[in-house]
Parts: sequence; structure tokens; C-alpha cells
Amino acid sequence: MGSVKDLIVLKNPEDKKPGIGRFIFSDRYSVFDYGKMPDEIEDKGKSLCIVSAYFFEKIEEMGIKTHYIGVVEEGKVKKLKDLKNPANIMEIKLLRVLKPEVKEGIYDYSIYKKEKFNFLIPLEIIYRNSLPEGSSVFKRLKEGKLSLKDIGLEKMPEPGEILPSPFIDVSTKYEDTDRYISFDEAKELVNLKDEEIEKIKKVALFINSLITEEVKKIGLFNEDGKFEFGFDENRNIILVDAVGTLDECRFTYKNIPVSKEIARIYYRKSSWFKEVEEAKKIDRIKWREYVKTPPNLPFEFKKLIEDIYKAFANEITQREWFKVKPLKEILEKLKEKD
Repeated sequence: MGSVKDLIVLKNPEDKKPGIGRFIFSDRYSVFDYGKMPDEIEDKGKSLCIVSAYFFEKIEEMGIKTHYIGVVEEGKVKKLKDLKNPANIMEIKLLRVLKPEVKEGIYDYSIYKKEKFNFLIPLEIIYRNSLPEGSSVFKRLKEGKLSLKDIGLEKMPEPGEILPSPFIDVSTKYEDTDRYISFDEAKELVNLKDEEIEKIKKVALFINSLITEEVKKIGLFNEDGKFEFGFDENRNIILVDAVGTLDECRFTYKNIPVSKEIARIYYRKSSWFKEVEEAKKIDRIKWREYVKTPPNLPFEFKKLIEDIYKAFANEITQREWFKVKPLKEILEKLKEKD
């Protein structure tokens, strides 16, 4: 079980052979790596499943390998066009999860020197088309952990600045708090070849372009987002997890956030978020032990987030899965609340 979705294993993966699993997309959500937050977002799971299936099917049509098999309805695995109703279960090819061990407070990635096939790559690949307010890039530039040259700029950016070309970033996946690293470090940690790094970057840029064009059709701008990859039994790179959803991406409409970022913005103003920031300075691994349970979202605010997830699924797939007002109408109402 994860903080957002659960996994049912139908067939365990073997050393060199994928298994079969099912993601159950829940209505839970998580921000700042905390884990399960106190509220649930109604029908969020169905929205995520439908949108992710939509993008997986488009991506596979373009020749990119993924772990997607189909969406489960009434016990049967179907393609999106064959669904009668929104569903929250996705069947996938199941790769092995090999996690780095913690030894004396340091993550040991030596397992990836030995294993070559059929596992999830322990990295998150982030694409950035712009630098919205709250982007980690500003903090990293200030701290000297990232240079202007890295992101293709000559002077310090302003919040909301659109980058001259997309920037591909990378972070760890299985550490207790995700850590941004360079692709050189990623190559060493996971024992990747130069051509595999280049393939991951190329596929990430391609899918970013696809998502950008799709959301543009419904009036949204694709600010940034993340992808995850794995190696199949022949060490082909395949796209895994979920893709193109409001949890994986940060979209905006007239600078209004259309993603999980809405909840992040709300919590950034809270004393709880300050506790989180301080706790991460104290202990990068066990920081959750130092913070209290986060407060609930206000009811009307939560309802708006629910409607945004539903309307996005309707409009990106051009099919009415949920009875809800148009996305732009909901977003204008959210703007009034701000």
C-alpha cells in the first residue's frame, strides 16, 4: 500500500520475468512526502485511473513501451473506450522493487551493481517547462545546488518564468525524502549507461510534449511533472506508475493551479508546514516523528478540489464520466476563494 494507491499482486515478478499486478487508485492524497493526509478527495482515484489510462494508451500508440495492460471493470481488463463507467483499478505488468538499504544513516545503492533486469529504476524524472511559484528550483538556485546554466538561463528567474526549453531534472525515489541529484550521480547510483540516460531524457521530453499539447486543448498550461521508469526482462526502458494526472503534473489556468498544488499552497501557509520544514533539517530519514498530524482542509475548499479532478478527467478524455460543472467555471470559483 502506498500513500495514494494500493497494489494487488496477481502474479509475482521473477528475476527476469515481469509479474502482473493491479493498481487500486484511492481517494487519498499526499503532500511534501508526508504520507496519507487526513482528508479524502471524492472520486480522485477514478479520475487518476482514467486520465493515466488515456495517456498510457496514446503513448503506446506512438511506440513507447509501458507497463500498462488496461483498466478493470466488472472483473474484465478493458481499454478506456470500452468502459461503461469510471473505474479506479488498472492492470499492469509488475516489475521488481529493489530498494537501497540504509547503512549507518546512508543509502546504499550497491544492489543496482548486481541486478540488470526487470526492476523499477529508483529515480523520479522531472520535466520543467516553467518555474511556477513554489518550484524547488528557486531554493536550489539560492543554495547553490543548481546553476543558471543547468536550466538554460543567464539571470535569476522570476516566479512564473517560462523556460526557453524544457529542463529535465532527476531525484531519488526510495529515500525517505526525495533528494535532487545530477544525472552523473544518477548514472553511478543505479549503474546506468550513457545511452540509457539519454533514452530516458528523450522519452521524458517526448511525453512532456504530448501532455503539453493535450492539456493546451482544454486551456491549460503544463508547468512541470514527473515520470517513473523501469527495466523489463530485456533491459528495455519502460514507462511505469501513472502519467499525465493532476498528481503527477502541475497544470495552470490563468496562473490558477490545476493539480495537487492547490492543497500544497493551502498547507504552505500553515504552522504544520513550518514543522515539516524544521523536522527535515533535524532528521532527513525520521522527520515524520517530529511533526503532528496535519489539519483538515476546509470543506468548501476540499469540494472544489474534488470537482477539479472530476472535470479534468471529463475534459481531457472528451467524455462525461462525472456530473460536474466545466473545469474553467470551477477554477474561476477557486480564484474567488483565494
